[in-house]
This record gives sequence, C-alpha cells and structure tokens, in this order.
Amino acid sequence: MHNKTFVAVAVAVGLGLVTLSACGSSDGKGSADSKTVTLVSHDSWAVSKNVLKDFEKQSGYKVKVLNDGDAGQAVNKAILTKDNPQGDVFFGVDNTLLSRALDNGLFQSYEAKGSDLILPQYRVDQDKHRVTPIDTGDICVNYDKAYFDKHKLTPPSSFDDLVKPEYKNLLVTENAATSSPGLGFLLGSAAKFGDGNWPDYWKKLKANGVKVVDGWEQAYNEEFSGSAGGKKAGGDRPLVVSYASSPPAEVIFAKPKPSTAPTGVATGTCFRQTEYAGLLSNARNTKGAKAFLDFLVGKEFQEDMPLNMFVYPVREGAQVPAEFVKYGPQAKDPETMAPEKIAANRDQWVKSWTSLVLK
Repeated sequence: MHNKTFVAVAVAVGLGLVTLSACGSSDGKGSADSKTVTLVSHDSWAVSKNVLKDFEKQSGYKVKVLNDGDAGQAVNKAILTKDNPQGDVFFGVDNTLLSRALDNGLFQSYEAKGSDLILPQYRVDQDKHRVTPIDTGDICVNYDKAYFDKHKLTPPSSFDDLVKPEYKNLLVTENAATSSPGLGFLLGSAAKFGDGNWPDYWKKLKANGVKVVDGWEQAYNEEFSGSAGGKKAGGDRPLVVSYASSPPAEVIFAKPKPSTAPTGVATGTCFRQTEYAGLLSNARNTKGAKAFLDFLVGKEFQEDMPLNMFVYPVREGAQVPAEFVKYGPQAKDPETMAPEKIAANRDQWVKSWTSLVLK
C-alpha cells in the first residue's frame, strides 16, 4: 500500500515480523521449486512469524518474499517482467493502479477460497477474478498536534481548509506521478471537486505554498514536523499527506507510549484505498500461489494485518485490535472513485497535475 519505513522497521524489530527481501533479479529457482511459493510485494509487506509458519505447516509450502520498492515501482517492474515473473503471487497493487495491472495482463484468473466473505464494497473484476481484495485504508492529511497547540491554530479538517491563508506553507504532499499516497490525494481532490474543477483547487494549493516531494518516506520522515515512529522528525511542515492509520503507529511504536497520539487526521481530506493480490501470469508454482491467496483472505492473516501493515481487513467478521480502532479509525465519509473512472482519467490527470504543480 505504502512505503511506511518507520512502521516496517519498528514492526520487524519490535514484534518479530517477517519482512524478508531479496536483492537483484530473481533467477526463478525458488518459484520453480514446487515446495516454495514466491511473493512479490512492496516494501511495507509484513506478517507475524507465527502466522506465516502456520501457513507453511498447514500447506507444506515455504514462502519466499521479494520486496520490490514502493507500490508504484513494484507494479511497474512486475508488468515489465510478466513474461518471466520474479514470483508467483503479487501483493500490493491498489485501486489507483489496478487498471494498469489488469490492462497489461499481469494476473491470471483465480477465485480464492473465502472470497465470498470479502465485504461487497471492496470486490472488483467479479467476472474474471484476476485479483483478490486483501486490505483497505484511507489516505488523509495528518497534522502535528504540538504545532497547532503552540500557535493556537485550529487544524484543518477539509480539502477547502487547506487553501486558507492560515495554512500557507504548512502542507507537504507526495508527487502524484511517483507516489501512491500522492496519487490518492490527487484522486481525492478530483472526487471532491469534480473532473473539471480539481485543477483550480490545485492552483490554489500551489499559491498557498504546498510542497511536493517524491515519496511518503521523504514527506513524513524528513519534511513533517510531527514524530516518526516515536522519534521527533526534523521537518518544519505540520501538515503531511499520509494515512488515517499513521496516528496509532505513532503511539504503538513510541517508547514510552503516549496516552494520546501526537498526530491527528483531517478527516475531510481522506481517500479510500484498497489493496489487492493476484496470481501472476506465467507463475511457475500456480498451485502454491493459489494456496497462498487463500491464506491472505483467511481469518488468521486478516486479523494479523492491522498492527503489522496498519491497514484494515476486508473479510467480514475479522476483528481489529482495540488500540488500532482507538487511534486510527476509518474515515466515516471518505472520497471514493470507481476503478473504471480512475482507469479512464488517471494518466491524463497525472500529466495535467505535473504540468500545473511542478512546472
């Protein structure tokens, strides 16, 4: 879903999670081994060791994980290598990039066992079942509570607030052409203001001093004035495009834990994101890949995700930890956009956005 470096590192160290990675190109030997299934994912993939061991014990397959950069980078690389894929399963393509993956034939059809328990609002491609919904979350502007308390300023709560004079030079966002949250924020503004009006909104944001950087890690860990994984960040921007699930990460990984999250969410700026997994075209171990996809929608994995990857499960009845709900509730009324509309407009919107905001 997103390059949440402080989450990935803190989770791996603090909770004993598996975030295996492989460098360079894959020779495919792991995938060719019928007892090994290879997962290709973005860098934020994480799962508890005991949960992964349960899958390996029950299925008889060993899991090899290839982390391949942020979501956009991983999807593009998977498309380029689809004829000789690096693995068997791909996890991490989201609704902003889904059509690119499908149009380029990245996946083959498979309806995972348990798919009937996925909440209806997250289901897509129901006729071909090329992807399986795995998790969901909200891209939202986060704010540094200490900054706004110090300056006796009310934090923004909506898209409209962000262009007001009192928030001039306070917001940092990611490049919509290179970053999943950056693209989500652009799509959220398009959903809010309409196809023809979002450019005017971005002209106002630009005039109000919005800063654009390449990706989430730079925006959150370097430019944002709030804390990063419990450590004070070095930036001077108290508003950042991140996730509704960032505040609970700030609490859970801080030592000592604060009683309240040091960051908050501007709930009127959220865009709903869903991530999918699929059986790669030309996968060597299709049987193992199918078993792994079944595992990803199973209750054990779905309930393991929130405190590992800071996303919400999509399986009906899957429980979410209390602290995750307390500090990172889902947005009640996020902006959404149909995959078909994203597919029809994304590339042109990004091109227009780049010309408008970066030049």
